[in-house]
Amino acid sequence: MKLLNSIRMGGREMLPLVEGGKGVSATNHASSGAWAAAGGLGTVSAVNADSTDALGNIIPQIYRGRTRGDRHEELVAYGIAGGVEQVRRAHEIAGGQGGININVLWEMGGAQRILEGILEEASALVDGITCGAGMPYKLSEIAARHRTYYYPIISSARAFRALWKRAYSKAPEWLGAVVYEDPWLAGGHNGLSNAEDPLHPQDPYPRVKDLRDTMREVGISDDVPIVMAGGVWYLREWENWIGNPELGTIAFQFGSRPLLTQESPIPDVWKRKLTTLAEGDILLQAFSPTGFYSSAVKTPFLEELIHRSERQIGISTEPHDHRTHLLDVGVPGNKHYYVTRDDLLHARGWHAQGYTEALKTPDDTLVFETPAMAKTVRKDQADCMGCLSQCRFSAWAEHLDKNSTGRLADPRSFCIQKTLQDIAHGSPPEDNLMFAGHSAHHFSTDPFYSNGFVPTVKQLVERIQTGD
Repeated sequence: MKLLNSIRMGGREMLPLVEGGKGVSATNHASSGAWAAAGGLGTVSAVNADSTDALGNIIPQIYRGRTRGDRHEELVAYGIAGGVEQVRRAHEIAGGQGGININVLWEMGGAQRILEGILEEASALVDGITCGAGMPYKLSEIAARHRTYYYPIISSARAFRALWKRAYSKAPEWLGAVVYEDPWLAGGHNGLSNAEDPLHPQDPYPRVKDLRDTMREVGISDDVPIVMAGGVWYLREWENWIGNPELGTIAFQFGSRPLLTQESPIPDVWKRKLTTLAEGDILLQAFSPTGFYSSAVKTPFLEELIHRSERQIGISTEPHDHRTHLLDVGVPGNKHYYVTRDDLLHARGWHAQGYTEALKTPDDTLVFETPAMAKTVRKDQADCMGCLSQCRFSAWAEHLDKNSTGRLADPRSFCIQKTLQDIAHGSPPEDNLMFAGHSAHHFSTDPFYSNGFVPTVKQLVERIQTGD
């Protein structure tokens, strides 16, 4: 294994090892501060970050507003307060070592306001902003205004070129690194384009080389690192990337491995679940209310979404073509939908199994659910607090007229805020969305974790540097 030398990233000398930022409460001051103290780049999640009371107890994010707009304002306030607290505490733990970034998802609700609010109070403690989940054109402008480095997350050279031409070329001096997040290997939301097949992964090396070539074309020095994110577990498997002149300066991001550390804030029940994963247990799927593909563990929660979409039929309000049979189950008597003969038989069969509620989708289809689940879906949609800039599950839209997408809310998706808050604060992983990268199955086979061993962050960083 080649010696892993320090690099300069975001104006600081550090190991080329980055803690993946993840989302709701999955990385906080404890994990990111410890990662920085070990010499790398720690990343505080600024997505609905936790705040604590005077006794150190986490303050539940309870929404009391009567309208979605009111609740959205509460969400923004929670986000700023939590982000500032997490940054301050991480900075104390780091003790001047490594670096501390904050991770923001551009498509989260109130993203720009939350980012600005955190930087207004704590920019001196923040070494950089990692940002993806969309096309964050204003990221460089915000970073430059607060004299903070920015680290855009992209999944192709094409995406970076678009960002550079439109915005980043105006603030090149604050570009700390470019994070290449592999759309087939990374956990959480993935940047698959319409031109890419989710079932046919591409080798990351030529894609990253293409990114470096693009960066060189626009005059960006090879000293500006590219961070390889997604699928990185054993560093020895990436040894040919280290010191490779074709790629320039390279750093590596670890998203899944820091979850199973003593400092990781995720509950023990989640940590235990990680150690049971086998290859193939991670599914790249399209149920997210963001509209993006995402990678998550195949839990009963995810399987329910799969089966819900399977219990789906096309409908028409007037008989035509093959839809000549009047649907007689699942809908009130005052609504008339026409379906094919086969779909009528399917619907009657689902109804007999207890899936007696038909929920309409924006695509002129119906999905069949149990009364209890249908009630949960409707309540979750009504309780929306605008945690995304646009949400297909609730039809919320932050920047559109009346805060509505203008489309019917989609029951084939789910409330992502609810499930991520639940799993991060102790609810069973089986009942929630459990994000994970496609290398997470190594927890059950890597000898480093044998006999239930859970390392400190320092021990993990030391282990990574050996190649294992």
